[in-house]
Amino acid sequence: MTPPAITFLAYQRQWLDDRARFKIGMFARQTGKTFTTCGEIVDDCVAAEIAQSRARWVILSRGERQAAEAMEEAVRPFCRGFAAAYRSLAAPEFAELDFAGDDDDGRVVRFKALEARFAGGSRITALPANPATARGYSANVFLDEFAFHQDSRAIWRALFPVISRPGLRLRVTSTPNGKNNKFYELWTGEDLAWSRHRVTIHDAVAQGLARDVAELKAAIGDEDAWRQEYELEFLDEASAWLPYDAIVACEHEDAGKPALYEGGPCLIGNDIARRGDLWVAFVWERVGDVLWCREIVELRHQSFAAQDAAVADLMARYRVERLVMDQTGMGEKPVEDARRRYGGAVEGVVMTAPLQLTIATAAKQAFEDRRVRIPAGRPELRADLHKLERVQGPTGAPRILTPRDEGGHADRAWAAFLGIAGAATEPGIIAWYRAEAARNPEAAARAADFVAGAKAARDAARAKLAAGR
Repeated sequence: MTPPAITFLAYQRQWLDDRARFKIGMFARQTGKTFTTCGEIVDDCVAAEIAQSRARWVILSRGERQAAEAMEEAVRPFCRGFAAAYRSLAAPEFAELDFAGDDDDGRVVRFKALEARFAGGSRITALPANPATARGYSANVFLDEFAFHQDSRAIWRALFPVISRPGLRLRVTSTPNGKNNKFYELWTGEDLAWSRHRVTIHDAVAQGLARDVAELKAAIGDEDAWRQEYELEFLDEASAWLPYDAIVACEHEDAGKPALYEGGPCLIGNDIARRGDLWVAFVWERVGDVLWCREIVELRHQSFAAQDAAVADLMARYRVERLVMDQTGMGEKPVEDARRRYGGAVEGVVMTAPLQLTIATAAKQAFEDRRVRIPAGRPELRADLHKLERVQGPTGAPRILTPRDEGGHADRAWAAFLGIAGAATEPGIIAWYRAEAARNPEAAARAADFVAGAKAARDAARAKLAAGR
């Protein structure tokens, strides 16, 4: 079957027709930047095959999933199209291989790589970006969504000596991700060697991209996220409690997947809401000294009974060491009910301004130290975490400001922070069962057993992690 013809829009043709050696593009979400650049890469390999020479390209994506998507959703379809157009051109073989190399600290890193191999020797390899992978190939390079790569400056330091060899080309595309990354420096620099392309969502739609701008803006529900990811503004990070760089550094493909729960002790942070804002339960599992997000449950405009049922489901499926709930305002009754059901595993927190600062500080430290792992590819979570602002109080002491917008009140962020704060100290039921012992020895014994089990599970998880290193 002949594959359907691919039609490029004007801004995509401008990118394809630009043969500059160093080319950087800032494109809005959903405008086809990865697809178009992969088309250029396949075209270059096909031209080399026809000329009986070889082209070598490496696609460095932010993670294994994105690398696989670039290969499966862009490179492979273009290869099929060229093979159909040029009957004498053999379709390339696709293979999966293991990559191993040393990072900047001398540790061995291993990744899955996907590769398209043409009969004449041209190759396209897609794998996650890392200093080791950046220096591991002498090839033309495509840095996909570069602003979101972990350690973007370290990747650049490893890559540029390789790409600076005569004849090698570099393609860099991304949407903005704050100002604390190498993509921002490249885009705003004055080096005339770079050819620059900028396409907002409005530019793309005006040139024929089939997108409903109003629908997209309503769906994202966050003005800052809209300005950055669709209108391509570099937002000032000066007042952000968590800069984008710290958030992205903690994103991982395996986070947020309940099926990967290892059976270790868990912390649940619960931000409570009944109308307007989101009700969120954020589940963290202790794995050694790192907290892995295992699940995020979000409810909007749901009854308290539905919220109670969601908590009961999580308590049944996870070994919960501590359930930390926002007790402020309407949280009083849900906390009281949860304590009646789950005893001292529940800790209610009345979110005064000083306590908000304490909780947010513990979370900030965990993100900066990379002791948490959150789901990748969740812009609404990233926006919530970045929404919190640090402001100066009237006495000069810092305090946390949480702006409210269509997306809520940073509900996902506070649920995550409550769970992190719960992990920062011993479970609250330790104090509870001691106080309870004089009045109710049976309840105290049950709580003591729970604490002992939680500690044993935590120690087993740490031992498992150490054995795997």
